[in-house]
Amino acid sequence: MIERRKTRQIQVGAVRIGGDAPVSIQSMTKTDTEDVRATVDQIWALEAAGCDIVRVGVPVKEAAEKLGEIRTQIRIPLIADIHFDYRLALIALEQGVDGLRLNPGNIGNRSRVEEIVKVAAERKVPIRIGVNGGSLEKDLLTRDGGPTPKGMVESALRHIRILEDLNYPEMKVSLKASDPLMMIEAYRLLAEEIEYPLHLGVTEAGTPGVGTIRSAVGIGTLLAEGIGDTIRVSLSADPVEEIKAGAEILKALGLRKGGLTFVSCPSCARADIDLVALAQEVEQRLAGITREIHVAAMGCEVNGPGEARGADIGVAGGKGIGWIFKKGEVVRKVKESEIADALMEEINKMLAESNG
Repeated sequence: MIERRKTRQIQVGAVRIGGDAPVSIQSMTKTDTEDVRATVDQIWALEAAGCDIVRVGVPVKEAAEKLGEIRTQIRIPLIADIHFDYRLALIALEQGVDGLRLNPGNIGNRSRVEEIVKVAAERKVPIRIGVNGGSLEKDLLTRDGGPTPKGMVESALRHIRILEDLNYPEMKVSLKASDPLMMIEAYRLLAEEIEYPLHLGVTEAGTPGVGTIRSAVGIGTLLAEGIGDTIRVSLSADPVEEIKAGAEILKALGLRKGGLTFVSCPSCARADIDLVALAQEVEQRLAGITREIHVAAMGCEVNGPGEARGADIGVAGGKGIGWIFKKGEVVRKVKESEIADALMEEINKMLAESNG
């Protein structure tokens, strides 16, 4: 069991972050925020995939002024992502957002941060201090010769102190970098300095293949050490893919239960069926299932029966056949060409039974 770092708890809408709250999954819409319909549709898709909190980009005044309309049409907490213009944060607060994300390195001088904090405090809206390795303050970059974990932590502490001086501890902090090692070290250093909850992420991680791996390394390492209270996997893809990846990271560490768990063997010379093709087909056909079920697709008699028995529904390959297991017992023997259909039939039957 992972022993989680003890943190102060905050509330973002109806979602608790830190303390004894489970690690939450966040994502960010990739629509034009001024397009309310498209943005709301994407948020609903994210919620259906398991997103706990959603963030939207607010680059201009017109986008900020649409936040209230968006907020009334969704169920999960809405966070406004603000860069450069502190006035956009003030508009977002007036529109009723549940949280703010600010990059201290580009929001301006202290007086602007103070003005935002004053309004946020009146509305009890938490703030994420979002430090990025790519946009640190110039004096830190000059001193260190570029972004460093130490510089990222110092940037965060400067702005944490502003909120503390204003007696507003309703904050979480992120220290994102595209380099997982830099990000890991920065979070480790900051975790020793503060008790505020931490939002984890590897920024600009890349496309799903590479980006998921980089995120799993950075986020997963810290979570395994008990560091981290909420996460976002940043991918150049449909944001639903971010939620899927985030959920798998949490499930792999035992930090989230429920939902679909699909495992399959890598296949080898012992495989008696085309396991790679079968696994790909089954994974595609399982897309959209968010109910709790464990499915295993295995290729031979070595590990196959054991893994298949350990799943809710599983298949172990034989010579041109598949043995279908349900809750540890063989329930069907089918031809290789019928395995995918038989597996899906048993899965759907089990889901229907659990509904009843």
